[in-house]
Amino acid sequence: MRTLEQLICSTIREEIDVRYVREASWRRLAIVGFVLVLALGLAACGETTDTAEPPAEPTNVVLSSTTSTEDSGLFDELIPAFEAANPEYKVQVIAVGTGEALELGRTKDADVLLVHATADEEVFVEEGYGIERADVMYNDFIIVGPASDPAGIKGAADIEAAMTAIQKAGDEGKTKFFSRGDDSGTHKKELQLWPAAGVEPTPTPETDDWYEETGQGMGDTLKIASEEQAYTMADRATYLSMRDALDLEILFEKDPTLLNQYGTIVVTEAKNQAGGQAFWDWVLGDEAQKLIGEFGVEEFGEPLFVPNAK
Repeated sequence: MRTLEQLICSTIREEIDVRYVREASWRRLAIVGFVLVLALGLAACGETTDTAEPPAEPTNVVLSSTTSTEDSGLFDELIPAFEAANPEYKVQVIAVGTGEALELGRTKDADVLLVHATADEEVFVEEGYGIERADVMYNDFIIVGPASDPAGIKGAADIEAAMTAIQKAGDEGKTKFFSRGDDSGTHKKELQLWPAAGVEPTPTPETDDWYEETGQGMGDTLKIASEEQAYTMADRATYLSMRDALDLEILFEKDPTLLNQYGTIVVTEAKNQAGGQAFWDWVLGDEAQKLIGEFGVEEFGEPLFVPNAK
């Protein structure tokens, strides 16, 4: 099929030939005029913009974060909102434990982090791997287990008493405790609680029959604990988002030491540092903080995370 340009040129050549052989007629001249007017009109409407540049493709921003933020469904709210506000970027989430997320930052395989182990995050920045760290939101850790509560931790005076009771019941063959065992923020916190409770040495699968490690994320660990009717430690958001599918109850909560703070860091010299910085700025801004504060309220009557960016 001839293009419009070819049609115009062909028609003009024909008209010139016809003029010289004196076979032109007013009808053909009218056709030429119509084609020229049509061409000018299409050009004005932008229909002949063969050389127009296509819209730029969004660049990929790698966000390495925790399985708890992924399993709770929070990113299903945050990521579309960020991409709508920043169409030049598309976010790829890598949900792993905090330790692995920090390692992805060290190897420049992530542009920005959203994790929950404040002390390790501060070391990450001090070592030069991150530009800056900021608080984003928090919730709390809880101890969940079977409704029968064989260790009797419901109503324990404090977290130390609860951990000691689990160890005692485990040693007596009454229960099990499933640790994530994956260097996640939840795992790191759990490993702080045993020695703080006077449980020495820290339990391991090699030394304690009642203590097992899943090596899985928060959601999978909760499922295993539910199937085995055992205890585990979880962040409140993931537990509440999965509660209906679990045969576990909250048996110990609201101890001050169980605060679960989340922070964000832009990776130094990341592959898409501009994109990482854009997400960092946005998640600390009013729009994201409002979304975080509203997430879960309709379904659970309370937010699953409390925004606290400064």
